[in-house]
Amino acid sequence: MLRAFAATVVALAASLLAVGAALAAAPEVSSNWSGYVAVGAGGAAATFSDVTGTWAQPKATCLAGRVDAAAFWVGLGGNGAGAPALEQLGTSVSCDGSSTTPTYEAWWEIVPAASVPIPLRIRPGDRVNAAVLVNGQTVTMSLKNLTRHTRFSKTMTVTQPLDLSSAEWIAEAPSNCTPNGRCTPVPLTRFGSVTFTNAAAIANAHPGTISDPVSIANPVWAPTAVELISGGSTGRFFDNTDPLGPGVGALPSDLSTDGRSFSVSWQANLSP
Repeated sequence: MLRAFAATVVALAASLLAVGAALAAAPEVSSNWSGYVAVGAGGAAATFSDVTGTWAQPKATCLAGRVDAAAFWVGLGGNGAGAPALEQLGTSVSCDGSSTTPTYEAWWEIVPAASVPIPLRIRPGDRVNAAVLVNGQTVTMSLKNLTRHTRFSKTMTVTQPLDLSSAEWIAEAPSNCTPNGRCTPVPLTRFGSVTFTNAAAIANAHPGTISDPVSIANPVWAPTAVELISGGSTGRFFDNTDPLGPGVGALPSDLSTDGRSFSVSWQANLSP
């Protein structure tokens, strides 16, 4: 009896992994995002209200004469060209081209408004936990520097439309935006790799991990991996003028078996 029960558990675990693999869509290619996006499963709508994740701030390498940046964040919404908003917060690193010393900082943002710096010290290796919580039109941004035992929290009620149709865990090449709203990704800073852990979300009052493995028959959301292949300041693939080579970008790893973690690695000479 025990042996038969164990065999049933193994078979069930195998079916869980198979279903999770089937739910994960083929990777998408982006000019500025790399990581994972969760949206309603099977084309059904999902309304996300909470997203969280933890990572260690990567140490970046600056190249004299190259202006670049990289941001690491969690957020809700913003997935797609027609998205009305994006609620996000995280950390970043940037190089101004005149120095080989990177600048590290934390920030929050409700797109289309500009990002707002968070007055917390961020250094390479610092472990940070970030969370975005939305309740109606009230948005709460929370960031903890677990290494330095500092924290930031801000709750605000906004009047602009919010986008709650997706949840994200992302390494990004940030964009420069003109006054008329046209944005172009900047070259991606060489950051090595970053690992997101303790990733979770809530949608339709259902909590889960990136892959939402809790419900087999009726999953609330499904994850999609996103690969970043940047064209630098031109916004095109294969920018041969980049001193670090063409096809600079970043690739996400597979999700961990529990759906809570993955890594993103900086790379060059990528092909979409």
